[in-house]
Formats: sequence, C-alpha cells, structure tokens
Amino acid sequence: MIRIVIRPLAVFAALALLAEPAFAHHLMGGRTPATFTEGVLSGLGHPIIGLDHFAAVVAIGCLAAAHRAGGWLALAFVVAMMCGVAVHLQAVTVPADEILVALSVILLGAVMLSHRDLPVVTALGLFVLVGLIHGYALGESIYGAERTPLAAYLLGLAVIQSAVAMGAMAAARAFARKDAVKLRLVGAGVAGIGLAVLMQQMVPAPPT
Repeated sequence: MIRIVIRPLAVFAALALLAEPAFAHHLMGGRTPATFTEGVLSGLGHPIIGLDHFAAVVAIGCLAAAHRAGGWLALAFVVAMMCGVAVHLQAVTVPADEILVALSVILLGAVMLSHRDLPVVTALGLFVLVGLIHGYALGESIYGAERTPLAAYLLGLAVIQSAVAMGAMAAARAFARKDAVKLRLVGAGVAGIGLAVLMQQMVPAPPT
C-alpha cells in the first residue's frame, strides 16, 4: 500500500514541477482582462491552467462526496472563494498567499490519504478556509479591472469551479462503490502537486 501511494505522489510532484509556467495563473499573458469576453475566459481558465487550484477543487469535490449534503459543501467552497477574491480587490494584503495555497493543497491531499470522512462542520470549515485562500490568490489576476470584465471573471470562475467540484464529487462517489484505492491515489496526486508548488515558492528564483 505504501508503494501504491508514494509512486503517484512522486510522479505528480515531478509533473507539477515541470509545469512551472502554469502556476502564474494568467490566461491573458499577465494582462488584466479588459472586456466581458476576456473576463469570462480568464475566469474559466485560471482554475484549469493553475494546477494547484485545479487540484484543490478536485479534492474538495472528492471530500464532499462522503456527505449527503456534498453539493452544498462544494457550493460553500465556491462562495468562500468568491469572498476571497473580493478581499483581494479591497487591497487587503495577505503575506505569503501562494505558500498558503500550496499548504492548503497539501492538507487536502493528506485528508484524502487518511481515508477518514470529516464531520460536516469540520468539512465546512476546511472548505471555507481553503476557498478564501485560493480566492485571494486568484484575485491578483483581476485586480484593477473595470466593472464589466470583473463581473464576467467572477461568473466564469464560479461556473468552472462548481463544474469541476461537482464532477469530482460524482466520480468520487462512483470510485467509493467500486475501488476506494483510486481515491487515495488522487489524494496522493493532490498532495504531490501541493508539495511541488511549495518547493517552487520556497526556492528563490535565479537572478535575471
């Protein structure tokens, strides 16, 4: 069992390290969206091109699958994520936000690996905390945008996060009935991605 968990963890960590450019979370090449279409595309794209954010949403869906109210728990994460974006837009400074993102991904992966169902209240608290952290980090890409592209960004972000979380929840419920080991493998992958992102944040960038 240890080999089953460790191998995918190492593989996912290596892939995440190779995918370093994706962690910039900028679909527009670093440019702030200026139109409704750009806002929607940016909102839809960020949780996908940002492997750490994508891993977190997948983990949220998988953990929510253990509860009858899983859909509402996933929705609470999305709402908290939107609130995190709003906090960033208010020019509130949260130090080391990307490190917090990485640690939250590692935590979600670790919970999945533990194969223990969280109580509803604990899951809700965890999901809200993770949502706030990731929303704050994602808010950087839309900071300073006009009202129209900002609203479009939030719309796209809410739609894609909800879709990924609900899809992961449905898949996790199917896996739980057939082969629970697959969920641990996903948890190992999530933790590996978080570890890789943390390593990138901790190692200083080479001078240009």
